[in-house]
Amino acid sequence: MSSKADYYSILGVAKDADPDSIKKAYRAMALKYHPDRNQGDAQAEERFKEAAEAYEVLSDPEKRNLYDQYGHDGLKRTGFQGFQGFGDIFSNFGDIFSDFFGSGSSPFRGGPKKGRDLGVEVSIDFVESYTGVDKEITIPREENCETCGGTGSRSGQRQVCSNCGGQGQVFQNRGFFRLASTCPQCRGTGEYATDPCPDCRGSGRVRKQKTLSVKVPAGVDTGFRLLLRGQGEAGPPGGQSGDLYVEVVVRHQESFSRERNHLILEHKIDMVTAALGGEIEVPKITGGTQTIKVPVGTQNGKLVRIPGQGFKDPNGYRQIGDFIVAFTVTIPKDLTERQRELLIEFAAIEDEKKGMSSLRGWTRKVGKKIKNVFS
Repeated sequence: MSSKADYYSILGVAKDADPDSIKKAYRAMALKYHPDRNQGDAQAEERFKEAAEAYEVLSDPEKRNLYDQYGHDGLKRTGFQGFQGFGDIFSNFGDIFSDFFGSGSSPFRGGPKKGRDLGVEVSIDFVESYTGVDKEITIPREENCETCGGTGSRSGQRQVCSNCGGQGQVFQNRGFFRLASTCPQCRGTGEYATDPCPDCRGSGRVRKQKTLSVKVPAGVDTGFRLLLRGQGEAGPPGGQSGDLYVEVVVRHQESFSRERNHLILEHKIDMVTAALGGEIEVPKITGGTQTIKVPVGTQNGKLVRIPGQGFKDPNGYRQIGDFIVAFTVTIPKDLTERQRELLIEFAAIEDEKKGMSSLRGWTRKVGKKIKNVFS
């Protein structure tokens, strides 16, 4: 997984920012990237979660102190793992969101909660990252119990939770914040089953293995994330299922490599071809070969660019990259006697050319001086 961004940078505040400045910055981001205002925007959802995680740490003096000293690793001492989904965020910051969006009940309370988001990695070949591929993945997840329909009750009847009064949340004071957390008795549903279902033991959910087909688009690279909505864990009765995030890992390929959207091939040519130029066959990423031209006098490291044969942009923002062939000129190790003679003769001609070039230059200089004398 990719490394986490700096929490101060996420909220856009200085490292010595006071609590009010941190809260104000978080409020602005929460309003801007709120999921209700950005329906279907996965990037906005991710920014919303990042901001909530940053605020959770920087608004807590103990966590902030550990983070300032030891970074993300320091937070492991507190057991902080970030938020799994919107339900975690809304339950933790319910009162704050009420302040943000006006008086009255928070828009995140009182309704069915969303199931937990899940994450999984999928590994693909380098060629598959170029062409795109359909992959099957199997994930363990909680699904609604078929016996009780997710209610957790034999009869389907549920009773209002006495611990939270049906709100699904309990509250505690932390400094000048009053934070909410999920009720441990009803698990945030606000009610519980009086006659528990024998198959799910009253939880309403059972753990199963689910196989899904994932379409990985052409052009992805390691770290690219796919969002499969509704493929996370089941929510409580009436609630939506969570989402599934699939992170792509691309396996290394020996012959080819990648630079941004460009496909790179390092190809060896002999010194005769490099000197004389010509046409050669090079492998294609998808199999087979294609013909390219080697310029006369090609030097070691020379690049030949073929436009439009690189990687596509999986998001469709950038144009297709190029196919770039980087030449490595090889020198023969074992020469025959005749080859040695020819190379010695070649070297002598080169020395003669250099000498004649120097002589011509000297003649030009002397000619200019004589002309100046008689002018």
